[in-house]
Amino acid sequence: MSAVSIIIYQSLDEQINAYFSNATSWFVNAIFAEIPITETVGIPWVLIVLILGASYFTVYFKFINFRAFGTAIKVVRGNYDVLEDSGTVEVSESVSSIDGDNPDTIRVEGHGDGEVSHFQALTAAISATVGLGNIAGVAIALSIGGPGATFWMVLVGLLGMSSKFVECTLGVKYREIDANGTVYGGPMYYLKKGLKEKGLVKLGKVLAVVFAVMCIGGSFGGGNMFQVNQAFKLFEHVTDGEESWFHGNGWVFGVIMAVLVGIVIIGGIKKIANVTDKVVPFMVAMYLIAILIILGLNFSAIPQAFQAIWDGAFNPQGITGGFVGVLIQGFKRAAFSNEAGIGSSSIAHSAVKTKYPASEGLVALLEPFIDTVVVCTMTALVLIITGQVATGIAINDEQGVLLTAAALESGVSWFPYLLSVAVILFAFSSMISWSYYGYQAWSYLFGRSKKREYTYKIIFCLFTVLGAAITLGSVTVFSDAMIFAMLVPNMIGLFLLRHKVADELKKYMKLIKN
Repeated sequence: MSAVSIIIYQSLDEQINAYFSNATSWFVNAIFAEIPITETVGIPWVLIVLILGASYFTVYFKFINFRAFGTAIKVVRGNYDVLEDSGTVEVSESVSSIDGDNPDTIRVEGHGDGEVSHFQALTAAISATVGLGNIAGVAIALSIGGPGATFWMVLVGLLGMSSKFVECTLGVKYREIDANGTVYGGPMYYLKKGLKEKGLVKLGKVLAVVFAVMCIGGSFGGGNMFQVNQAFKLFEHVTDGEESWFHGNGWVFGVIMAVLVGIVIIGGIKKIANVTDKVVPFMVAMYLIAILIILGLNFSAIPQAFQAIWDGAFNPQGITGGFVGVLIQGFKRAAFSNEAGIGSSSIAHSAVKTKYPASEGLVALLEPFIDTVVVCTMTALVLIITGQVATGIAINDEQGVLLTAAALESGVSWFPYLLSVAVILFAFSSMISWSYYGYQAWSYLFGRSKKREYTYKIIFCLFTVLGAAITLGSVTVFSDAMIFAMLVPNMIGLFLLRHKVADELKKYMKLIKN
């Protein structure tokens, strides 16, 4: 790379990061302001809201996250599809296709309004949450808080299942479907329409606009630039680091990713879902198989790892410091990972084909379980067993990914290359899902025309190139703040509309029992 190009990129880095650092520091500080727990430890108020909200919904809905777990799996498998047709499914055995569709798929596609199946909606939402938070984020939590942080991550993941249930049920209940069958849904719509039903018209409109603005910002930053940036960093590392041809040429990687993302997102949620329902199971399986191999090679150390997690979670040393610090790290990483209570996932779940909103709410509660309880826990076990984590040391996202790569390399030398592929797929799937979230918010604010749609998607792809080319720095912090700011209007709406969700759940469970 030429010296002139390097100077240009360095200057661009400095200018962008300086802008976000100076012009928006007040916003970031407000969102991540900490409430002091001890003299040395504080917890961001946004985490308190998320955790208290999730705990409240868990109790209010009588531990729906546990008692409806089996039902949720059956809904995804299609066991209750017959309910969508009031107990009948009429497809002639002699019919080979209808409008190009196989009769087997018509059993799903004919159910109510919507664009994707339960499974596709679930994978589209998971693709946005399963990502670098499960790899780098876990390593960061363990490096700061030790193995015990894993316990608190799992706890928050379990509680978050209830928040997902509530927001995704509302997403389907208040969605809008245009003449072409395109679905528009998410917090913007249940805040505006749901609160209007309660006589809170102005509040609903304000909260919907605030959510939409923050969602757009989050889609460009945390859902796009951060994802491609971290994927490039690991790709560069496994291709000889600073000796790699890609070093200093991140824009090339960005252009390739932008083209691939553009090809997918141009087709809307149907195209996105058709990709995620294949990519998500593959990428999660690939990553977990690598993890399981490492765990298998170190099978005898697994009991000690679980013991370290338990002991670390309830370590009596320094209750006012160590214990609280470990707890907070676990809370942080779980919230960052599964986004329960943020409201973003309800946008993807809103596109499901169903007549019963609660059916998709049940499907959605599986999301934090897969994302946090399964994937994060297995990542933590590998890091603990391979001894890659030095407790008490603060690290960044890039270092977190490299720690996980080193843990995999300790078992099989070429596994870091496999992790690189997984991270790229994680980033890619997160980007295409977040592009859909951002566009839904964009269309809510600016209207639903093809011109406005392509405007957003072109801007999104340009940010992809920029994200790979520069060092993000304060841009990442700002985009994280925008994503977490989404919880403010969303959690207000979830609390005020909880009775609507209870009614929908009662209706659907009654159908199942009958």
